[in-house]
Amino acid sequence: MRQFAWVLIVIGGSLAVAAHAQNATNAPPTEIENFEMQTDTVIVKGFEQVGSMTTSGGTLWVRCKESANEATGRREYGIAVEFESNPPRREFLIVDYDELDSLIGGLDFLGKISHDVTLMSAFDATFTTKSGLRIAAHSERQQGGIQTFLQLGDWPRMPLTSDQFTQFKNLISQAKTALDAIRDKNSSP
Repeated sequence: MRQFAWVLIVIGGSLAVAAHAQNATNAPPTEIENFEMQTDTVIVKGFEQVGSMTTSGGTLWVRCKESANEATGRREYGIAVEFESNPPRREFLIVDYDELDSLIGGLDFLGKISHDVTLMSAFDATFTTKSGLRIAAHSERQQGGIQTFLQLGDWPRMPLTSDQFTQFKNLISQAKTALDAIRDKNSSP
């Protein structure tokens, strides 16, 4: 009987650990999404469209995001990058405000990347946010040029022309500027 009790304790403990691990894995990767999951309080989510662009695979929108806990006054900021493909299928990812400077820096680097980045004959350079937004540059010396791509989560990579890459970078920079202005207004007495 004692062995049976120990087996039940071990199984129960294992299930608790597995449930905790599953809950931890199912948690959203961004701070703003976690903030919005609060219960027993009113969360106000504000959105503002920054702009959109068209790619060969569909349309991409960049929106500013502000979420506020009305009970505490605490606010979180970020951007939403949404893509609608042809045929229609939508995907969106959230990028926390504190990731925007490094995202812009990554876009700057990838926009200026050259074959000198490695002595190898080919390269693939990527920048990835917590939510899985990926920007990549790829080249094989035999082909000559450097290709840039945008990827949302596990969707396939979308090739971007140099103009589209610049347009995307500008949309992200505009969103950061807009959020800076909103944060300044909210922190003023």
